[in-house]
Amino acid sequence: MKVNWNIIKGLLLLGLVVFLYGFSHHKHDARKVTNIAVEFEQGNNLFMNYEMVNKLLIQKGKTVKNEAKTVIDLQKLEKNVLSHSMVEDASVFLTVDGLLKTIVKQRTPIARVISHGQDYYIDKQAKKMPLSDNYSARVILVSGNITDNDIDDIYHLISKIIEDDFLKKQIIGVRKIANKEFVLNMRIGEQEIEIGNLENLNLKFQNLKAFFNKTMADKTIEDYKIINLKYNNQVVCTKK
Repeated sequence: MKVNWNIIKGLLLLGLVVFLYGFSHHKHDARKVTNIAVEFEQGNNLFMNYEMVNKLLIQKGKTVKNEAKTVIDLQKLEKNVLSHSMVEDASVFLTVDGLLKTIVKQRTPIARVISHGQDYYIDKQAKKMPLSDNYSARVILVSGNITDNDIDDIYHLISKIIEDDFLKKQIIGVRKIANKEFVLNMRIGEQEIEIGNLENLNLKFQNLKAFFNKTMADKTIEDYKIINLKYNNQVVCTKK
């Protein structure tokens, strides 16, 4: 009987591959978490710090460092990080060499509300966001009788302001008054801008910028204390 050495060689090669794969897989399973790394998106370590994130990367009440990779529940760790009030998005994963890496995207505030003894941010997703002990964001201050029902209006107003380079630099405060109307505080001249409700907001801001361009050019901006934009396509001013 003639022996087919090609078949034998093939079987031996296959067995070697299976053995090496099994050995490598076993070694990989036995590898432990060597270290923990936290990265903040855009490099901004503001509202949170590395220690705060590390405290969220726990499993069964203890750190996952030096734990076997096979027992790490990445989905649960990611859920822990996402549950933090300062986190907008996060991803947690293990590298081949045993590094547990967490990438965190922090929430972005656009306004700070002070009302009824409460102090909080409104973020770019129109959600309430608590203050941080680590960092205070320089955003527009909103005051007055603010309720949760006003958040969408405030978000709409602030978004319009920060989309415009001139308004973003000059408007430093927003105050809600009766009948869901708003007053703006300016950096230049310290005038109050009465915009009324948020109808025709684009036109009101166009009129405001035209007024400021004219009065800054002729240096009369300091003569006014109130600028009223409530009336249709008009700018009504009160002098000091």
